[in-house]
Amino acid sequence: MTPDTTTDPAWARDAAGIQQHVFAYRRSVDQDLAERGRPARRPVVVVGAGPVGLSLAIDLAQRGQAVVVLDNDNRLSSGSRAICFAKRTLEIWDRLGVGDAMCAKGVGWNRGRVFFGRDEVYAFDLLPEPGHERPAFINLQQFYAEAWLVRRALELPALEIRWCNTVDSVAEQPSGVRLGITTPEGRYELDADWLVACDGSRSPIRAILGLQAQGQVFRDRFLIADVRIADAAFPAERWFWFDPPFHPGYSVLLHRQPDDVWRIDFQLGWDADPEVERQPDAIRPRVQAMLLMALGRELPFELEWASVYTFACQRMERFRHGRVLFAGDAAHGVSPFGARGANSGVQDADNLAWKLAAVLRGDAPDALIDSYASEREAAADENILNSTRSTDFITPKSEISRLFRDATLALARDHAFARRLVNSGRLSLPSTHGDSPLNTPDEPGDGFSGGSGPGAPCVDAPLAGPGAPWLLRRTSVQGFTLLSFGADAAAWAVEGLEVVELPASGPAAERHDARPGTAVLLRPDQHVCARWRRPTAAAVRRAMLRALGRPALID
Repeated sequence: MTPDTTTDPAWARDAAGIQQHVFAYRRSVDQDLAERGRPARRPVVVVGAGPVGLSLAIDLAQRGQAVVVLDNDNRLSSGSRAICFAKRTLEIWDRLGVGDAMCAKGVGWNRGRVFFGRDEVYAFDLLPEPGHERPAFINLQQFYAEAWLVRRALELPALEIRWCNTVDSVAEQPSGVRLGITTPEGRYELDADWLVACDGSRSPIRAILGLQAQGQVFRDRFLIADVRIADAAFPAERWFWFDPPFHPGYSVLLHRQPDDVWRIDFQLGWDADPEVERQPDAIRPRVQAMLLMALGRELPFELEWASVYTFACQRMERFRHGRVLFAGDAAHGVSPFGARGANSGVQDADNLAWKLAAVLRGDAPDALIDSYASEREAAADENILNSTRSTDFITPKSEISRLFRDATLALARDHAFARRLVNSGRLSLPSTHGDSPLNTPDEPGDGFSGGSGPGAPCVDAPLAGPGAPWLLRRTSVQGFTLLSFGADAAAWAVEGLEVVELPASGPAAERHDARPGTAVLLRPDQHVCARWRRPTAAAVRRAMLRALGRPALID
């Protein structure tokens, strides 16, 4: 194998270096122990070194937990694959130390356009108000995201990535699992307190355990083409065509990526031959026809990568099976319209990491992990519902459905009400865990009329003063944060709590419906778990215990 050069960041500087780099297999000390009949025991083993598994592992390591990542390959992903990363994902990656690099390379965008035939129906702005550090989305090839996550992982002494380590068996034990792992040097066994499967839509861990994902497979095919166009005049926007002249009867989606690369999705129909459609001779005329109509001229371009796919909206019934947990595509899958796949997976990691760390530290009971499953199962249902509705609108399955869709698009040119019915992919939004047992409900007399309620992610805001940081940058990296608006922080002397004093006016106060004395308690994943108009230290302590799954200790 090619020698591993991960200590030199040169491999991660460009697309070619990232996709060609081979990570070296290295023998671990655990293999030596296993050969002597004493399998090592690790607190957490994560299977899969994609964006979800790496985000989870980094989060755990930053919280002081030792974690091993196993991956059956020794390369990062090829082709762009997932490209649309949402504002919430970027905020999570900020906390993991990679957000700045992602945003510096990625193409930020807030606006989109919808076309019907030749005509633009309407445009939309996903972030219409000023005062946000991150855009609604960035477009960034998945291999770049993985590269910076790997580089961050290599900086953390508590985190170990083992390439070319394939899990081939999983056996439940009273307080963990035993893994059988195949390597280039043979097989070894490893015990883990917790196993997290982030191993993709075809999850080998799921198959080993005889588990399934249930849902709907859509009878349609789509072509993804990544095309390098040096002189394209398209802005950094999302363009979606229904029934364009260059691809009549179908839909087309266009996104700009870094390096003068453009992602184009062509709907093909169920009868399309995947082998034929992915050939360059079939792709080039489609791309040239799109450029000719959109720009009025032909342009030279290079085909970077292409794939033909079908998709499904499905999930596992339960994301927790004893000490085995599932996250990302291993747990749930949606259609690509709306950018809900990778973003939802990173939110899974964000939800799970602090809970798993709290259990490992002994700060929370094992039952806290059940809230990961319940919260993220509900989030998956929400994503599947939105994704299914998008797919039904984009690919109508009957003549009546098509007539309704086309009439809606025609009306949307002139009528705002019809625009709300157009569904070219409801774009990813962070999940709100409003029904979570970890929430402390608002007091009846507090009279909140807006802002982020219990279960919602904290809304970022600029803080006053030259060079002042953003609100989310001020929250605790490790534990709970109390946002205190116009009150003395000395009143909140609660162990494990970081207090951020804020003025009772300005963007942060407006976005959290704050008055003088208002306080908002954030979980370690920056989701609100309680808020008060006039809290007490005892009330804050009770809310923290509830959020840790320890209501029995509330006095």
